[in-house]
Amino acid sequence: MTTFANKNINKIPLLENGDRLTRHEFERRYTAMPDNRKAELIEGTVYMASPLRIRSHGEPHGNLILWLGNYKITVPGLILGDNSTVRLDLDNEPQPDVVLLFDEENGGQARISEDDYIEGAPELVAEVAASSASNDLHDKKNAYRRNGVLEYIVWQVFENKIDWFYLQNGEYISLEPDTEGIIKSNVFPGLWLAASALLAGEMNQVIQVLQQGLNSPEHKKFINQ
Repeated sequence: MTTFANKNINKIPLLENGDRLTRHEFERRYTAMPDNRKAELIEGTVYMASPLRIRSHGEPHGNLILWLGNYKITVPGLILGDNSTVRLDLDNEPQPDVVLLFDEENGGQARISEDDYIEGAPELVAEVAASSASNDLHDKKNAYRRNGVLEYIVWQVFENKIDWFYLQNGEYISLEPDTEGIIKSNVFPGLWLAASALLAGEMNQVIQVLQQGLNSPEHKKFINQ
C-alpha cells in the first residue's frame, strides 16, 4: 500500500504585505522568511518595506543616527538602536528606523527580552517617512501614542519637514522650535536639534547646536542623576 504524505502540512505560510495576523503568528512567519526583508506589524496588519533609496531614506536615516549617537555617548546606560524590532503590544511589532531608550534596569519603561528584543515602549522613536501620507503619521503614530512612546520624531522627506511629538496626557503634542529655531527634548535634557540645519544636511551645524545642549546646566544635572 502506498502512502502519500501531505508535504505542506508543516509548511509555514509566506509573510505577505497586508496580512492580518497576531504578533505571535507574525513572528513565526517573519522568522521563516528566506531573506532579510523588513516587515512590521502595525495594528494587526503586516507592512513590508520597498527597496530604500539613498537620498530619500538612507542619508536622512544616517544623519539621525549621527545626531542621536553623539547624544548617546554622553549618557551612561542609554541605548541607541537602528532598525530594532519592538514588541509594542499584541497587535504591534514595528521596526523603527531609530530608537533611544533606557532599559528597565536603568529606570526605563521598556525591557530587553531573553531573546534580545525590545519589549514595551522606548522613550524616543524616530522614523524617516516619504510624506505626510505615510503610515508613520497615522496607524503607527497611534500605536506609539497608545503604548506610551514619550517622544516621536518623523522626518517627512518629500515635504522637507520634521515633526517632533511629545506625549502629554495621552496625546501627542508638537514640540515647537524656540526663537533660535532649536527644538529641545522634554524627555532627554540637552538633546537639542537645529531642525532647519538637519533638513539642509548641514551636519556641522546640527552637531554644534547639540553640543550647546550637552553643555547646558540641565544636561549636566541629568548626567549627575
